[in-house]
Amino acid sequence: MSKHVAVLMGGWSNERPVSLASGTACAAALVRAGYRVTEVDVGRDIADVLTTLKPDVAFNALHGTFGESGMIQGLLELLQIPYTHSGVLASALAMDKHQAKIMFKAAGIPVTDHVIVSRQDVAAGHVMDRPYVIKPIADGSSFGVHIISRERNSPPQEVLDPSWNSGEMVMVERYIPGRELTCAVMGDVALGVTEIVTDLDFYNYEAKYAKGGSVHIVPAQVKPKIYDKVQKMSLAAHAALGCRGVTRADFRYNDAAGEDGELVCLEINTQPGMTETSLVPEQALHAGHSFEELVSWMVEDASCNR
Repeated sequence: MSKHVAVLMGGWSNERPVSLASGTACAAALVRAGYRVTEVDVGRDIADVLTTLKPDVAFNALHGTFGESGMIQGLLELLQIPYTHSGVLASALAMDKHQAKIMFKAAGIPVTDHVIVSRQDVAAGHVMDRPYVIKPIADGSSFGVHIISRERNSPPQEVLDPSWNSGEMVMVERYIPGRELTCAVMGDVALGVTEIVTDLDFYNYEAKYAKGGSVHIVPAQVKPKIYDKVQKMSLAAHAALGCRGVTRADFRYNDAAGEDGELVCLEINTQPGMTETSLVPEQALHAGHSFEELVSWMVEDASCNR
């Protein structure tokens, strides 16, 4: 009898629409692969829902707060339902960009210089030499990210917007010019390296999800030793936080800085986007794994105590 998979999606974070797209795509692929699938739009009653459903596996297609911060993982551990992706600690560390960078630095992975300051301090005056980037400490899909250019004299007031819901403290980090590279890890194997090209200011929410917002080039057209370095750094970042299943590490590469350029790891995503045109499925396909094979591998890899 085929496994019963509950695909967890939606939720209530800023990334709800992205999660619904990921979950719907994964659920359809799992049905095609022969699994018995229940789509679950996650609410505050999720423990009761899962207790009633009694699935064999929870496929975590949630993004953002609760879904990738260790909270749903802890609940699934309590309910003893095997689940996909990373466990409680790795998820919590990856979601907190400050803590993740501390771990990366300790593991010898190059990162950008950064400070943690309040939104009020950011708006009162430049807290770092321009250019720099402001981002929430624990949010995804580029919500709340602002790039402050060298030419901008006035400190950014955008962080005081009443609609801001990403915490009072923010991360301000040195801006790295150049190229956007990303690489997924599947188990203990680094997949291909993708370069993301966009005409927008940076790889923001619109570039990620609007039609034509960005172009993905896989394999990235970089020197072989840089390609190899990105793969090795992705594996190292995955291991440094104790991640499991599938992750995706994001990098900036300034190829104009010296002979080999400057390559830094920005963050690792423990719940990367999972529509058929998302970065991870594209890289998996480049490695010879169909979307159905990718999600099936994730279900078979699922466990507790991750």
